[in-house]
Amino acid sequence: MPPEPNTWSKVEEIKRQSQFLRGQIAEELAQPTAHFEETTANLLKQHGIYQQDDRDRRGRQSCPEGQPAERTWMMMVRVKIAGGRLTGDQWLALSELAHRFGNQTLRITNRQDVQFHGIAKQHLPFLMQALHQGRLTTLGACGDVVRNVLACPAPLADGGLRDQLYAQAQKLTAHFLPRTKAYPEIWSGAEPSADLSADQRPGVDQEEEPLYGANYLPRKFKMALALPEDNCVDIYTNDLGFLAFVEAGQIRGYEVLVGGGLGMTPADKTTFAALAQPLAFIRPEELIPLAEAVVKLFRDHGNRSNRRRARLKYLLADWGMERFRQELERYYGQPLPPPQNVSVTGLDHHLGWHQQSDGRWFYGLYIENGRVADRENIRLKSALEEICRQFGPGIRLTPMMSLLITDLAPEDRPRVEAILRSHGVRLSEEVLPVRQYSGACVALPTCGLAITESERALPAILDSLEGVLASLGLERLPLCVRMTGCPNGCGRPYNAEVGLVGRAKDKYAFYLGGSPLGNRLAFLYEPMLPRQEILPVLGRLLEAFTSLRLDGEGFGDFCARIGPEALRRLTSNGQNT
Repeated sequence: MPPEPNTWSKVEEIKRQSQFLRGQIAEELAQPTAHFEETTANLLKQHGIYQQDDRDRRGRQSCPEGQPAERTWMMMVRVKIAGGRLTGDQWLALSELAHRFGNQTLRITNRQDVQFHGIAKQHLPFLMQALHQGRLTTLGACGDVVRNVLACPAPLADGGLRDQLYAQAQKLTAHFLPRTKAYPEIWSGAEPSADLSADQRPGVDQEEEPLYGANYLPRKFKMALALPEDNCVDIYTNDLGFLAFVEAGQIRGYEVLVGGGLGMTPADKTTFAALAQPLAFIRPEELIPLAEAVVKLFRDHGNRSNRRRARLKYLLADWGMERFRQELERYYGQPLPPPQNVSVTGLDHHLGWHQQSDGRWFYGLYIENGRVADRENIRLKSALEEICRQFGPGIRLTPMMSLLITDLAPEDRPRVEAILRSHGVRLSEEVLPVRQYSGACVALPTCGLAITESERALPAILDSLEGVLASLGLERLPLCVRMTGCPNGCGRPYNAEVGLVGRAKDKYAFYLGGSPLGNRLAFLYEPMLPRQEILPVLGRLLEAFTSLRLDGEGFGDFCARIGPEALRRLTSNGQNT
């Protein structure tokens, strides 16, 4: 049975008392303060907004003796973009808003969202209204709801398969979008609903949220759709995944995968990273009813007492697959057909030039860690603005935090490359595979959960790693290195070939043996490795790999085959034989 409300966590009480996500947001927005109170800040997450502070500046401000230092408050705003598809005009609008209200950068996330950083509280209403005018939303980008639904963004000549996945992502997004009227009331000037206090008591499900109810979900819920030959969405890391089965050029059904999620809390040994497992095989028309059944089951039975164990993966682990299936069939209303052994066989980052199904072209542009900015001699943000103004392309965001410039005529290709080069932007073809396959979460200075560096640290590590790989003749090795500033796993380190997870200042848990295909978890190799030791340790491992790899074997496969103890013996004191 679901937990009783008197055992719910503090966050559950905040949602329950919020009158469908209203709380005191409007009232506090009108106050001339630099930040929101804690309860309101927590509620704002349901609107796609995180309250943060500049951690580089903590403690630097002068203040009267005996008083705590005032933080430099700011907001992160996440725009939800199903399947990652934007128009060129929408990208220009986002870029302009980042310049006007943020820190002059945009951040592409591995969920095909766009994030603004450094937004002042007083600028929030103007930013949100501008997004609404551009037919964009932040609702459902954060919070305890179904998050952005992923689908491959590439417009390849594939008979429309990826367009079908995108259409399903759009339908799923619309179906699971919160219905609360609080969002338009607060952010786009809609007339407020009547006073809810009399007939919509906290904790009572009303028509305003017929699917989610007054308390929404126990935690975030992630979905993705993929083709077996192209797992660019990292489907196994999602709560619910739909892996298409293609026959005679048509999607005949979906392998349903459940229970993925990479966040963990090292101090709580009951938490863990998990990859999604096969549950069933369904016809295309069953996709939304099945997804709704899974979400409702999670709504009713997910852990609302301990947020550390409030993801779907823990419900699956506690019940086991057999009971989970039985309970789900009650929600679904019919037996579930067994899975059909559909699995991932490849992936494509879609970088460089590719021809579209309509004869036009798209260019996959590598963007380091998803950060779009103008810095010194590399003016990426300005280059993309000029391309959008000149060619009016489509813009599509990839789960690898890169960007596709679409719908270009053949004669546009040299002109696009010339604009990138004139702004100091490296072409994707000039970026080595280890950088193309790697990425980091935001971490310091904006993320409140970060323990140490990630986005600002990984580029230098990769610079040195490229030299190590070149010295071993491995410069074309597609090595996947992912880095996060804390154990929550936002950068997906736990299924990477090399995972670096922040555990203390400049110290990282060091994971090895994941798969580029995303279908194998890495193992913990070193629990607390100083940053300056990462390259020496990795260099010794790569030397052993060079000597002992099988034909065609990747680094992650090699580490998984050898295992942690044998790897330690092979690399102790620099020995690898």
